[in-house]
Order: sequence, then C-alpha cells, then structure tokens
Amino acid sequence: MGCCISVGTASTAVIERFGKFNRLAGPGLNLMIPCVEMVGGYESLQVQQLDVRVDTKTQDNVFITMMVSVQYEVMKDQIYTAHYKLSNASQQITAYIFDVVRASVPKIDLDDVFQQKDQVAMAVKKELGEAMASFGFTIHQALVTDIDPDPGVKRAMNEINAARRMRDAATDKAEAEKILIVKAAEADAESKHLSGVGIARQRKAIVDGLRDSVSEFSESVEGATPKDVMDLVLITQYFDTLKDIGATSKSSSIFVPTGPSEVASLKAQFRQGVMEGMATK
Repeated sequence: MGCCISVGTASTAVIERFGKFNRLAGPGLNLMIPCVEMVGGYESLQVQQLDVRVDTKTQDNVFITMMVSVQYEVMKDQIYTAHYKLSNASQQITAYIFDVVRASVPKIDLDDVFQQKDQVAMAVKKELGEAMASFGFTIHQALVTDIDPDPGVKRAMNEINAARRMRDAATDKAEAEKILIVKAAEADAESKHLSGVGIARQRKAIVDGLRDSVSEFSESVEGATPKDVMDLVLITQYFDTLKDIGATSKSSSIFVPTGPSEVASLKAQFRQGVMEGMATK
C-alpha cells in the first residue's frame, strides 16, 4: 500500500529517506511514510555458503582443481556496513579465495596436497576472516571439499598405485613360496633322518638276531663252529630269497650267481655287513 512493508524472518530491511539511510526494519510488519521513505534493500541474517572452484598448480607442476566452500554471515551490528560498504560479497570472497589458494598450493607437492588440505582451508578462513570483518561479515568455516587433478595425472597415479600393489603382492607370494620350500626341505631332512635311524635299528636287530642264532646253534649241535652256522644261515637265506622272487607274480627279472662257489662270496659280503653293523653299534 506504500505505507507499510512486511519483512521476513531472519531478514532485515534497510529503510532510506530521500535516498539516505534512515533506519533498519526487523522481521514483521513495518510502517513507512509514503513518498518519503522507501526500502533500500534487504540483508539476510542466515548463514550462507559460497562454493568456489579454483584452478591452480602444485609445486611439482601438476594442475589441479580445488573446490572451496565458505560459510559466512552478516554481523547483526554491522548491517549498515555490509549493505553499503560492499557491493557484492560473493565476488569479494571469491577473489580472496583465489588469492589464498594460488599462493598456498604452489608451495606443496601433489601427494601432500591431499594431506595438507586442512592447512589450506585454515589459511583461507584466516585471510577471509580478517578481510571480511571490515565489511561487516563473519566467516564461520572454510572447507576444501574436493581436489581434482588432471585426468592424465589421476590415471598415472592409479597406475603407480597398481604397480606398487602388484610389487607388494609379488613379494608376499615369493615369501610364501620361500617358506613352503624351506618347510619342505626341513620335512625331507627330518624324514631322511628318521629313515636312517630306522635302517640302523633294523640292521642292529638283524645282527643281534644272527648272533643269538649262532650262539644257540653252537650250543645245541656238538662240534658245530660259528663259521659252519654262518654258512648254513647264509645258504638258507639265499634259497629263501630265490623262492620269494619266484613266488611273486609282479617281481621283475633278477640275475644272481647260482653256483655253490658263490656262497663264499655271499658269505664274505654278509660278514662285511655284520662287521659294519657291529661297528655302528
């Protein structure tokens, strides 16, 4: 109607009289003098957010795009300054963000940018807080919400990480294979050791059995010497071996000396084995 205005919640109207600032009108219904007073503008008292995309490069000459988000608010006691002293707050904030980011990031390598983004955000907040306070604005927070390197750089970084992971996997696989080989060698050595112990015990048992047999036979048969007993045992084992070989269907062919004169040779060989077994014992 020209004599009253309605101001929304969390807003303030700037009332001018003949083009000169007169007063501030708070939320609700406010009366004005027709043809004398008019609304010079509105200032929001809400916390506002400005997202700024900055293209810059790192110390190792890699171009990246950073997204910086700034949350700011008009000071309630500085509405006059915010409305009249600064024509466009968004442009002013954007300019400061560009200046701070392009002064800070070129001092940092690409790998460190992701780790030091909080330091960059703090530098932006500090610079903006000091500069915008004189214009009636307070800076609540500044955040680096995104860091986007050049696509070629991202592809190269992914390839480097993939190669590093493959190298680590190959190293782990080699270590696992090494452990398996070592364990197999240890098991084989233990197996051979136990096998040797078993053979030694077997030979000892054979020697003990033959000695007992010779002693019992010499005592039972009058006039029999240990040599006669050994000859009898050897020839008996000789024929038993031939019998076993012939009775087995799956046995391979074997050529052995069969003459009676060969018994002495077999006896000498067996005697040598007995002596070695006794020496081992």
